[in-house]
Amino acid sequence: MEKLYPRLVLDALRNVRYPASGKDIVSAGMVADDIRIDGNRLSFSLIFDRPTDPFIKSLVRAAETAIETYISPEVEIKGNVHVITRTQPPKPQEKPLKQVKNIIGVSSGKGGVGKSTIAANLAVALAREGYKVGLLDADIFGPSMPKMFGVEDEQLYMHKVDDHELIIPIEKYGVKLLSIGFLVDKNAPVLWRGSMASNALKQLICEADWGDLDYFLIDMPPGTSDIHLTLVQTLGITGVVIVTTPQEVALADARKGIAMFTGDKVNVPILGLVENMAWFTPEKHPDERYYIFGREGGVRLAKELGVKLLAQMPLVGSVCESGDGGCPVAEKDTLMGQQFMHLAHEVTEACDERNAKLPPTVKVELKHK
Repeated sequence: MEKLYPRLVLDALRNVRYPASGKDIVSAGMVADDIRIDGNRLSFSLIFDRPTDPFIKSLVRAAETAIETYISPEVEIKGNVHVITRTQPPKPQEKPLKQVKNIIGVSSGKGGVGKSTIAANLAVALAREGYKVGLLDADIFGPSMPKMFGVEDEQLYMHKVDDHELIIPIEKYGVKLLSIGFLVDKNAPVLWRGSMASNALKQLICEADWGDLDYFLIDMPPGTSDIHLTLVQTLGITGVVIVTTPQEVALADARKGIAMFTGDKVNVPILGLVENMAWFTPEKHPDERYYIFGREGGVRLAKELGVKLLAQMPLVGSVCESGDGGCPVAEKDTLMGQQFMHLAHEVTEACDERNAKLPPTVKVELKHK
């Protein structure tokens, strides 16, 4: 049987039509955002306007038949199609990752500024400091963490925890890692609608055995999208690290990203800003600096918006080579490795400051190692 994905489920359900409107139930918004996959067992809910809808039973049967016909008869679907009504929405779920002390988003206004490189090396640097660290690659359309950690060909497995089958994160360099890249063909583009991507991310967050963590980092997609809203609404995020280059085009997009996170609809604190590729330094001449993307644009933006400048990271060839080779440079005792250790210190201090502002009942107690 083909491995189950939310996309396959939605594609199968597009073959079921609601008699009253003639529309398929996916386009009609009748499939709830709660698709759950546990091995061969599949469950989801159908949404109706009223509990007395005469087509409820027939649509449930049709949905079960569509799954068995268009995916596989091996899927355990009988009795797992639930019915909810718009007047009786499902009960809100508790925030997941209750065993995680700090949840940090790493975001950028645009692609190509080195956000994933910063996220990967920050996670490794925190792990080297002795913290328990998890990293979620939420960059749906450009997952790069499997490559950066040298685990592209790893297979995901599940095990039972308290009667629940949970995904086991891949662990390397002291970091627990999950990526959407483990679930798709690495050579094919990811052609998913927003709801499919959101469901896949929720599975990696809520149905994985992350365990006790001091820091849980999320490599977010570039820009501003519904993926960001899904992550914010699903998790109690401690704060966000914004990555930019000194270039004016990148700074303009970074402003938009900061405005999104600090706006009323999202309201997530900004832990600070990282100016990446601040200058180019040749490996053999570490004292030389060439400002090829502009000079101190991130410094000016941080002052302008009242945001903490966490670090200025130079553009050095070894960072790229280490990422491509599956061994983040933060794992090494080099000049760049020390730069990322410094960034880790700044981020932990920013989290401590953030937690100190919270009411006593929700403060996070976390001692530095």
